[in-house]
Amino acid sequence: MRFDVLTLFPQIFDSYLGQSILKLAIQRDLVSVHTHDFRDFAKGKHNQVDDKPFGGGPGMLLMCEPIFDCVESVQASANSPGRLIMMTPQGRKLDQRLVEELAQEERLVIMCGRYEGFDDRILQGLQPTEVSAGDFICNGGEVPAMLLIDTVIRLIPEVLGDETSSKYDSFNESGLLEYPQYTRPREFRGMKVPDILLSGNHEAIAEWRHQQSLKRTAERRSDLTAENPPDR
Repeated sequence: MRFDVLTLFPQIFDSYLGQSILKLAIQRDLVSVHTHDFRDFAKGKHNQVDDKPFGGGPGMLLMCEPIFDCVESVQASANSPGRLIMMTPQGRKLDQRLVEELAQEERLVIMCGRYEGFDDRILQGLQPTEVSAGDFICNGGEVPAMLLIDTVIRLIPEVLGDETSSKYDSFNESGLLEYPQYTRPREFRGMKVPDILLSGNHEAIAEWRHQQSLKRTAERRSDLTAENPPDR
């Protein structure tokens, strides 16, 4: 899968791309991530990409011409233009259903805003899918873009060492939060691993985990069980 990230600050991604699961996925050619600087498509002496909003107001807006030129150039650089994503707090909230939808794409082109955001004609003309990392405001779209990439790559075949890992994550197809998990030692500061997990009875363990998922979801995210009633 290919990701193209369009940003004013491509250097932010340097460390992120060289770490952990994503680094290994890139090395194994399962994923490719390319960063592009909006300023490379700006015109004029100062490579201006932003200007004051018409009608007044605080801050600056990203201008149409350099953003359109950047997006169209990047889309034309591969066989498929890919699905265009705009990271914005006004977009569709990033949840596991959207992650699963995006993981089916061959290519994602991700636009990262800055300052007060994009001139609205960028949205009108390019018609990206607007995606929000949550109901909060970041300094820019770069960190939300990393979050999107991080969630999507987990669903790409062979990226995770254990292909069943994502199946048992919170918000998987069951719609429940993940059950509690434990490792050695069996007891730590008076806190013990539940006996059922040491029993070797896999059927009983599976049932215990399911019940724990139900309990944890009801306690912490009752909205999830309201939207997706458990089948048992």
